[in-house]
Amino acid sequence: MNLDFLDGTSILVTGGTGSFGQRFIRTTLEHSKARRVIVFSRDELKQSEMQARFKDPALRFFLGDVRDRERLVRAMYDIDVVVHAAALKQIPACEYNPFEAIQTNVLGAKNVIDAAIDEGVKRVIGISSDKAVNPLNLYGATKLCAEKLFVQGNVYGRPRGTNFAVVRYGNVIGSRGSVVPLFAAQRASGRVTVTDRAMTRFWITLEQGVRFAIRSAELMRGGEIFVPRIPSMRIMDLVGAIAPGCQVEDIGIRPGEKLHEILLSEDESRQALEFGDMFVIEPLDPSWGGYLSREGGKRPARGFRYSSDTNDTWLSPAQMKELAGE
Repeated sequence: MNLDFLDGTSILVTGGTGSFGQRFIRTTLEHSKARRVIVFSRDELKQSEMQARFKDPALRFFLGDVRDRERLVRAMYDIDVVVHAAALKQIPACEYNPFEAIQTNVLGAKNVIDAAIDEGVKRVIGISSDKAVNPLNLYGATKLCAEKLFVQGNVYGRPRGTNFAVVRYGNVIGSRGSVVPLFAAQRASGRVTVTDRAMTRFWITLEQGVRFAIRSAELMRGGEIFVPRIPSMRIMDLVGAIAPGCQVEDIGIRPGEKLHEILLSEDESRQALEFGDMFVIEPLDPSWGGYLSREGGKRPARGFRYSSDTNDTWLSPAQMKELAGE
């Protein structure tokens, strides 16, 4: 993978000790000549473990919370690229602790935007989720708010040379909190729990998510939401891949959980361009000026939506098993 555009740059990753953050940092260190890569997170133990594992002179560690704007300003000094991956993402925890979810996912995003503008960061990419589309739970609502903040952040950032964009994709195979490690843990008992047998989800590997984020950071002009074309999978096929032969217990769909997920809604598709392996949702009202629509893309058909149940690409149990390393 060619990451030449990162050569000589200083990069900061919020939530850098998370699943995405750690894989992003590994990929960046292995495939680019970045001048500095800074982990920004609040977990000192994970930072210590990363420091021992990576042992790279380009790697730096900043203890801090995205709720702390002053700390973000300090961390973003002389930074060229920010990848904002810090978030509270467990749906039940966000429902039970709504104020905390808003403090981190919404106000934290605002702090990242403000600090990046004040410190003259050139590119800022936010990591979002399919849960942000037509949100049913608080986590999805906070990610929708964060997307809106990032897009409109260009109003203030663009005149100062700071551009913001968003990457939105589906479930990450094997990430913390994913159903894949849950099924893997449950299979020892011979029984797995399923909320609804008709459920479908989009799936992407950590490495694919990281590479798509890096590619989007290179392509961004400011104000876009980048959506990859990725495969879907039926929940029962997932059971067959991770816990074959196990008894399936139906426990009912959880509050705030959808039967199917959407990466691009009917209304958003009017602003979208399709480029083969991805969609680019262009800003609805680029009032900051200077935004040029991309050439070579095509508008989806009227009423099109990119949903996990009507996807044209599906993972088989064998493919999931391989991707999950089972």
